[in-house]
Amino acid sequence: MKTVTEAPQTLAEAIRHFADPDIALAFMVKLRWPAGVACPHCGDMAVSFLKTRRIWKCKGCHKQFSVKVGTVFEDSALGLDKWIPAVWLLANCKNGISSYEVARALHVTQKTAWFMMHRIRLAMQAKRSRKFSGAVEVDETFVGGKAKFMHKADRKRRIHGTGGMDKTAVMGIVQRSRGKALSQVSATVLPDLGHDRIQEQIHAAVEHGSSLYTDTAWSYGKKRQFRAAFKHAMVNHAREYVRGEVHTNTIENFWSLLKRAIKGTYVSVDPFHLIRYVDEQAFRFNQRGGNDGSRFADVVKGVAGKRLTYADLIGAKFDFATT
Repeated sequence: MKTVTEAPQTLAEAIRHFADPDIALAFMVKLRWPAGVACPHCGDMAVSFLKTRRIWKCKGCHKQFSVKVGTVFEDSALGLDKWIPAVWLLANCKNGISSYEVARALHVTQKTAWFMMHRIRLAMQAKRSRKFSGAVEVDETFVGGKAKFMHKADRKRRIHGTGGMDKTAVMGIVQRSRGKALSQVSATVLPDLGHDRIQEQIHAAVEHGSSLYTDTAWSYGKKRQFRAAFKHAMVNHAREYVRGEVHTNTIENFWSLLKRAIKGTYVSVDPFHLIRYVDEQAFRFNQRGGNDGSRFADVVKGVAGKRLTYADLIGAKFDFATT
């Protein structure tokens, strides 16, 4: 098995580099098991490698496993020579990449490419271990198609009011940059933007005592307990957009990137799937300080311990409580 000391830095290099199945396998092993291969079933590190099949057999539980087991790649008939370029594309295309383009590039069906992209987006999903602190911005937006671009029949069926009535609510929280540390975002899809729901999200994600900057939406200033927990300042967008340090321009910048990807690349996103597109854009925003190779490696590191079956992707009802 070859080593992976020379990491590719461009898509063309990645395709050539990982066309060799031994190199692709070695790369995955290095990132998934840096301390040595461990059985994903029982955790035992006493394993033997079956070279002809590129799988391992655990000496503890006697089960066989491949590098895909226990990852978003599990039960996929596609080889790593297709999965790895797909990861590279999604990790590094600033405005996302459509499943049709991936299908043409990898010579798979559009349906397969669409499923692959959603599995990779799951690997991009990050759970924060620490709360945001310092200067923090909070804002919300609505995502959905514009009525003027819809067919008359679709507009009649889907549009029942103005503003965000027929769109999906997304809430975002940004910790502003400090020194060399770039600003970081956390965004989630919500069933509504009710006062209590907004308050709960902020208390869960932001350390008390932080400087909190919002607009003048009613959700941010109605409870005395909330105002006492943070150094809260609001900007009234009817009169101004910046007042010294008081603004929400950073999170507004993230919204523009998210909507550019959705409107320009994905065109029509079902609310059921929106959370994964939000995770995708948040990942690229948070990793923008790195290069293509580092972003790619970070996604590969996130594939373990996550699973998305096709039945779950298209069938289960979306549970906001789990996001």
